[in-house]
Amino acid sequence: MLNIDIITIFHEMFDALKYGITGRALKNHLLALNYFNPRDYTENKYGKIDDHSYGGGPGMVMMVEPLRQAILDAKQKGPAKTILLTPQGRLLTQEKIKSLSQEKHLILICGRYEGIDQRLIDLEVDEELSLGDYVLSGGEIAAMSIIDAITRLIPGALGDDTSSESESFSDGLLEYPQYTRPEIIHGKSVPKTLLSGNHEEIRLWRLKQSLGKTYLKRPDLLKKRELTTLESMLLSEFLAENIENKNE
Repeated sequence: MLNIDIITIFHEMFDALKYGITGRALKNHLLALNYFNPRDYTENKYGKIDDHSYGGGPGMVMMVEPLRQAILDAKQKGPAKTILLTPQGRLLTQEKIKSLSQEKHLILICGRYEGIDQRLIDLEVDEELSLGDYVLSGGEIAAMSIIDAITRLIPGALGDDTSSESESFSDGLLEYPQYTRPEIIHGKSVPKTLLSGNHEEIRLWRLKQSLGKTYLKRPDLLKKRELTTLESMLLSEFLAENIENKNE
């Protein structure tokens, strides 16, 4: 079981994880979520966890001790990797999600307000992660995204463990196009290869489409990948079929 402790003042937001794949993982005891509210660790009757920034400036900063006590309480269960969700963090990738899914105990810190006292980060945070180059109102949505992505890689969570292997980014490529019934709709047909029953032809067609979609939508991913002779050939075929023909 993967244990994830969440440091947040808005644990109700995580009710969304009670549904779908994460909900099933929770019910099947593949995943456990625990919440620690920094307000429960304050020494003032108002539950104050933030204060003005030294040096001035707009907004409030989350204080060290309420957050640190919540983290230390979570760490009583044993060693854990402690992650702060922040726009200043390393950009989250599928490779990183795979790495996190191998952990037994994670602590996710959901910041709020203008930020967190740097000393808390220095004392307790192992790693800072970001969903992208934009700012959210807090770390809760980012934490939910990470939990959802990790859950998909927990054995048994998807029902079919091979499902995650063909998804976008699983091998550095975008996923191939998907089709379902009916065979023809609004004049558009399912590609004949997918109806052939020839598993090798289907595999090569899907690889070709993945390479082509990645080339068109995320060429930066291909720059990180050394294509095999087969992949180079399939990509050339895709470009000939889908780009050069359109220019005629």
